[in-house]
Amino acid sequence: MSSSADDAANAVLLGEEAVADVAREMAEQVCLGFRAHDRRKRERAVEAFAFVDRHQFAHLDAATARAAAAAYVDALWAKDEVEESCTVDGELDYDALAEADWGSVRMAFAKRASIVGMDPRYARDSTVAWKRHKVGGDYATPMQRAQVYELRAAMGAPEYPDKPHQGQSGFGPEAARYLLAVELHDMHTEGHWEQARDVMIPYFERVLRAHEDSRAPPSRDD
Repeated sequence: MSSSADDAANAVLLGEEAVADVAREMAEQVCLGFRAHDRRKRERAVEAFAFVDRHQFAHLDAATARAAAAAYVDALWAKDEVEESCTVDGELDYDALAEADWGSVRMAFAKRASIVGMDPRYARDSTVAWKRHKVGGDYATPMQRAQVYELRAAMGAPEYPDKPHQGQSGFGPEAARYLLAVELHDMHTEGHWEQARDVMIPYFERVLRAHEDSRAPPSRDD
């Protein structure tokens, strides 16, 4: 990320152009984080997710945001270890994986939730989502529900998605965007990675604008 964009991210108020620049870099880094995980590059994954967490969790200092990112990476690596324990001669035993102990994954997600200060149910739903993502079943519902908890913590908005009067069902557009990005990730092509990045830009714009709203000075009556 350019130094000017990084400086803008740390300013009191970003402005629309800077919000777009920072959100785009956050979307780029979240995709790079998952790609680093796919390539078994742990430190690179932590760096990428730490960039995202440093900007999306404005209430955390840099060191705490990095710890939250490291806990997320720990969860991904724990998931891989569970899968490896159920692999025989290069073939994953999906029945064994469904019955395996995913406690280490949940513990890592719980650590992240505790660091960030998000609803502890995030750990349960994230674990169920990633397990079902691998073994089958409805992973979309717990995945989006987990993102609602993360978005609420990031935006300081406990009522998110706080929809207007009509259409109360669902988890909100940002949680849906995250799910779509995961689906695009699963395709493992450059074109789909670019789509995933583009899908996530408005997600992070929403988060950054929530920060801006919370820092904006109150309006004064003439």
